[in-house]
Amino acid sequence: MAELDRETLKREMTAWRRDLHAHPEFGFEEKRTAAFVAAKLREFGLDDVTEGVGGTGVVGTLKRGTGNRAIALRADMDALRIAEQSTAPYRSGNPGVMHACGHDGHTAMLLGAAKLLAGEGRFDGTVRFIFQPAEEWGRGALAMLDDGLMQRFPFDEIFGLHNMPGLPIGHFETRAGPIMSAEDNFEIVLRGLGGHAARPHSGNETLVAACALVTNLQTIVSRRLSPADITVVSVTELITDGTRNALPGLARILGDARSFRAEVSAEIERQMRIIAEGTAAAYNVAAEVNYSREFVPLRNDAELVEAAFAAARNVFDPGNIALAREPMTASEDFARFLDHVPGCFVFLGNGEASAPLHNSSYDFNDDGLVFGANFHVAIARQRLEV
Repeated sequence: MAELDRETLKREMTAWRRDLHAHPEFGFEEKRTAAFVAAKLREFGLDDVTEGVGGTGVVGTLKRGTGNRAIALRADMDALRIAEQSTAPYRSGNPGVMHACGHDGHTAMLLGAAKLLAGEGRFDGTVRFIFQPAEEWGRGALAMLDDGLMQRFPFDEIFGLHNMPGLPIGHFETRAGPIMSAEDNFEIVLRGLGGHAARPHSGNETLVAACALVTNLQTIVSRRLSPADITVVSVTELITDGTRNALPGLARILGDARSFRAEVSAEIERQMRIIAEGTAAAYNVAAEVNYSREFVPLRNDAELVEAAFAAARNVFDPGNIALAREPMTASEDFARFLDHVPGCFVFLGNGEASAPLHNSSYDFNDDGLVFGANFHVAIARQRLEV
């Protein structure tokens, strides 16, 4: 791609990204975003653009040549329920919702790739452009699959990417095998008998029991699981029905757990139930444990990782391409697609000065847009080589 074209595309993608940033929408509410995406894909001249896949998802199809292979490129579209702390002219116009994870940038990059591939071709086969809703709460990929994605828009393999704060712009990382973890959610409800703060002996209040339970849960990782397994158990909320001078009769403990193997997830749940019941019994209260599995581990296909590195060498400086050192304990519902076809998920730098993901001051770095678009194009042309 000529330098002039690269600069033109960057300006267009920047405008698209900032428009999307100013109009963030939560999962399965991405109606404006989906309409924006569909309009652009039709403007680029794709062979087919289908809206409403899995609720608010969009799938664009582009065919060139006579090849019968198909690959998919995926971007997520949803925002988070976070109030943005920004003075940028394109800051969120939807109070309490913002693009705090860069999905606006992911969408703009895939749109840029669609425009390039539609205009220039140089591949033989079919490219599916998948714009997915509701990634943040782990339901969007499943919704598209349940809506017949694989049957209606079949493809042989899939690629996705995510921006990474702290990694410099123009840098690329991925790895074979496990790269992102499963996420389990839990809620433990303790029930007792609340009462006056001056007379704790007259009831079975739950706050002291809850505090003990929060501490005891920390032994799951440190004492009950193998240190060879990467795991996290985090308590994120402790909620009671007490007040300044009233001891609570109800306490709720909420949190999440991360792991990379199904048997480890099962053992975390088993140990959590043992600890909750034992702690509750020690404090003469009742415990109820609700445990759910929201995300599955993301495991990259080894062959497609090598393909991704080969494609990256056409986009990134050789010294900026690296093997990710260790799996991340964050989760990504791109993993759901990998239950059906092999795939590869990669990370692109968002800059060393970037605020963290899911932070109210985060913003996608527009200098990374061309790198993402060019990687999508490079992998499509490599996997559907003329």
